[in-house]
Amino acid sequence: MSLESHTSTALSPEAIAQLVKGHREFLAFLERRVESRAVAEDILQTAFTRGLERGGDVQDEKVVAWFYRVLRNAVIDHYRQRSTAERVTEAWAREFPDVQEPEAELRQEICHCVSSLLDTLKPEYRDALRIVDMQEGKLKDLAEQSGITADNAAVRVHRARAALRRRIEQACGTCSVHGCLDCSCEASGGEQCSG
Repeated sequence: MSLESHTSTALSPEAIAQLVKGHREFLAFLERRVESRAVAEDILQTAFTRGLERGGDVQDEKVVAWFYRVLRNAVIDHYRQRSTAERVTEAWAREFPDVQEPEAELRQEICHCVSSLLDTLKPEYRDALRIVDMQEGKLKDLAEQSGITADNAAVRVHRARAALRRRIEQACGTCSVHGCLDCSCEASGGEQCSG
């Protein structure tokens, strides 16, 4: 088969006119099937774009029926993606077990350099760790304060923890690997511990 047989042509001007004319009905169709008008508009815009690029093989008189099939498939894809995102969020939520407050003595021994290293992170990472880890907030709290979704909050905390881990490894060397609690690394003002 030649490459030309795999590429589709764009819709005809007549077919495009039919789709533009049906915009209001398409949007109403989607609004009845998804959670908000904004989501419906996003799905419709994406479907229009894809339809304009790939619908060249559709006969003009069948373009509306074809486009409704495209929209139904887009709604199915939307819920499939949403379900996947919810499963990922649940998995990340399991990463955040209930916070247990360490004993006062242990708390005093925890490496003092972590606080100063926290200040070297990007502001959104620093804020995420302060809200979720230090202030014992929830992902929902971070999402509300930052103006992001709960999914994005989970991702942000995950990335912030990884960034802080890298900073600790860079600053504290073997102290961080061996769990040294009597930190005398350069970041805390002392000499690097031998592990």
